[in-house]
Amino acid sequence: MTTTPVHQVTRVGIPLAVGAAAAVALGVYGRVHDPTGVAINVAGFSSFQSVKAWMATLALLLGVVQVVSAMALFGHFKGLTGRAWVGPLHRWSGRAAVAVTLPVVAHCLYALGFQYGEPRVLIHSLLGCFFYGAFVAKMLTLSRKDTPSWLLPVAGGAVFTALVGLWLTSSLWFFTTFGIIR
Repeated sequence: MTTTPVHQVTRVGIPLAVGAAAAVALGVYGRVHDPTGVAINVAGFSSFQSVKAWMATLALLLGVVQVVSAMALFGHFKGLTGRAWVGPLHRWSGRAAVAVTLPVVAHCLYALGFQYGEPRVLIHSLLGCFFYGAFVAKMLTLSRKDTPSWLLPVAGGAVFTALVGLWLTSSLWFFTTFGIIR
């Protein structure tokens, strides 16, 4: 089957455009609504910032599982390639990683909003929007059979890169500023 130039553009453009729209929508919402400053604490943690730091750390660890299992699925780890458990591990670690980030993003958007008062916080806010935009693009890429083979690993790499950046600008900052146990 030959594809027209318009079809070639839309098979990449649609997931990327919808992902970009999701990122912009999150940023606009975070910026225009009045932050409540209200946080939910979890038993066993000294503050919600501590909860967020540890949840982001768990998400990062699950993200590493995502990268390793994706590489195995694409045949880059011969010892793991073809193992029946790698696909389910990839899917479930991805679901768990996103689930762990949901309370964090809800708190960030609802209680803090999109902030830009200092460079670390601005970068963190931008990366948070980019993370979910890249995630949307990746999910749309998975559901389309006509996307080029390079798009899925690029979208997945963008999600992981944003996750690392988010961890560096939040959890690492928190742990080095306040300590691991606070």
